[in-house]
Amino acid sequence: VQLQASGGGLVQAGGSLRLSCAVSGRTLSSYTMGWFRRAPGKDREFVAAITWSSGSTTYASSVKGRFTISRDNAKSTVYLRVNSLKPEDTASYYCAADHLWRRITTAQASDYWGQGTQVTVSS
Repeated sequence: VQLQASGGGLVQAGGSLRLSCAVSGRTLSSYTMGWFRRAPGKDREFVAAITWSSGSTTYASSVKGRFTISRDNAKSTVYLRVNSLKPEDTASYYCAADHLWRRITTAQASDYWGQGTQVTVSS
């Protein structure tokens, strides 16, 4: 299984981006997909999660109302729309997949990880 994250970039505060995580290799229909981020000198932080099957979602309180996670089952791709970006959102953003919802939402090690895509927000 491969998870390919993309869509990061340099934006001004208040700007938006759409991050993508494309899954290949096998279908993960019973899995939970998650987005995480890691800023320099900080621990990995859970950002958002979604299930392939029902589309149930949850968010970290720090991003709720600004970020939206979604999935396109036909394209095996999960998206993270990031709006109203702040300098403190600057980080490398990763996607991951796990068969357990709680392992994603508690930022534990996951079954599969993608590489990071850098988001830099200038003030």
